[in-house]
Amino acid sequence: MPVDIQFHGAAQTVTGSCTELVVGGTRLLVDCGLFQGPRSLEHLNHAPFGFDVHAIDAVLLTHAHIDHSGLLPRLAAEGYRGPIWMTGPTRDLIAYLLADAARIQVSDARHHNLRRDRADGRRHEPLYTPIDAERAVDLARTAELGRWFEPCAHVRARFWDAGHILGAVSIEIEAGGVSLFFSGDLGGKVASLEAAPTGPAGIDHLICESTYGDRTRAAIDLVERRHALKIEIDEAMQAGGNLVIPVFAVERTQELLLDMATLFDSGELEPRAVFIDSPLATRITSVFADSAIDGTNDGKVFAHSAFHFTETSAESIRLNALSGAIILAGSGMCEGGRVRHHLIHNLARPDSTILFVGYQARGTLGRLISEGADRVRISGHDVAVRAQIRSIDTYSAHADRDDLLAWIEARRPIRGSLFLNHGEADAVASLARACSGKGDIRCPSIGERFRLSAGAPAKRTKTGDPMLHAAIERDWQNDYTDFSLRLKGELEAIANPADRRHAIAEMRGVLRSHQRLAGQASHQRHKRRA
Repeated sequence: MPVDIQFHGAAQTVTGSCTELVVGGTRLLVDCGLFQGPRSLEHLNHAPFGFDVHAIDAVLLTHAHIDHSGLLPRLAAEGYRGPIWMTGPTRDLIAYLLADAARIQVSDARHHNLRRDRADGRRHEPLYTPIDAERAVDLARTAELGRWFEPCAHVRARFWDAGHILGAVSIEIEAGGVSLFFSGDLGGKVASLEAAPTGPAGIDHLICESTYGDRTRAAIDLVERRHALKIEIDEAMQAGGNLVIPVFAVERTQELLLDMATLFDSGELEPRAVFIDSPLATRITSVFADSAIDGTNDGKVFAHSAFHFTETSAESIRLNALSGAIILAGSGMCEGGRVRHHLIHNLARPDSTILFVGYQARGTLGRLISEGADRVRISGHDVAVRAQIRSIDTYSAHADRDDLLAWIEARRPIRGSLFLNHGEADAVASLARACSGKGDIRCPSIGERFRLSAGAPAKRTKTGDPMLHAAIERDWQNDYTDFSLRLKGELEAIANPADRRHAIAEMRGVLRSHQRLAGQASHQRHKRRA
């Protein structure tokens, strides 16, 4: 029976994870994630799915992160009524995460439509609603680690611990006489809440993430990681301002809380107020507390007296008047959530510190700040960056290059092809070079399709879509923001006012020239089609 695989997301990018398998007349998805980051990438969330929703028989979900689960409500809204298979903890997490994602969709659409500077633009509709999120959660079906189950006809699957976040799995699939293993997102060396990733050996085709395929972290243990956090907190507090930590609601928040509680209770750090300013992180932390994970004192560590969970917007706003506070706020890449107003109030303060503890995808506000931007635009505000910008990469929930290579090696023999996905182009290429000479390696792009056979390399049957590939490159709006923020200062650097006006006129001329060229190209395309 023929088996085909097509990549609808997380190919040459770290977001929008979605892979389709076609086994005879049966179709299933592994993940159905939201594209996050620059606007051109987010627009893909509104594009038609690359598959027929009504033809999908089952969905397998590796874990709860929105870049893997965030389009499930849209799938349900468009008529999908089949099962969505996952672990029990993942089901508990998506109940909160998808509801929050739907709330953001509705809120962002309302905010966009109310903005005066966009009153003459196209009205925005939310991608999906809270009701759609509830429909998706209602479709959840759970399976245990290590037990084979049949998600749909002609397919059997088994979950393996991915060590990434609570409930995260890698997925082994046998279909049409072909064996496949999807890594999902893999955990790294240092984790206080998760076990190490596991998996089978001897696979026909391996699909492996590449998020940190070009980076190797220092080999440190939990004690050293906590010491590094202590140093960052000490230095931030000595500066006198606030310590703002953009966090992901799942796992990163809980890892930080566990480490801070350990440092406070051991006397290595003087206990001080820590504000968790994310209603979603508060709810997710309750799931971790109820899971009674080893090392958390049956979850009681998350109720430490130093921790204050802010719920209302008014409580969050009151934090703006503080100095010397530790504030954990979502979102982790600064693309939304309460962290944005904390950045507006703290980025311009030389005595404040912004500490990044997670991956910052290309085109995100977090990436711009972490790479040294001296001025950024946040929710319509132009903000100078004067705060101390720091990072600790050992809190990443992703395996680094060495971890990935070791994990791939443990899966051998790989009898067919190794697919490297879920990574930016440089990371994927770097990991591919490291695996060179060890079999057939594929680095798919979005839209690419392959025919799979047992014991033989994959055969490409459809190329990727160049328009989709272009969307994952640096967004022109990032360039525009950087240009517009600097424009006035650069014009003022021209001493003669007449020369400034001439420069403005020349810029307008360049824009009109490009508009004419675009119009001519569009006309030629229409003529060819006719």
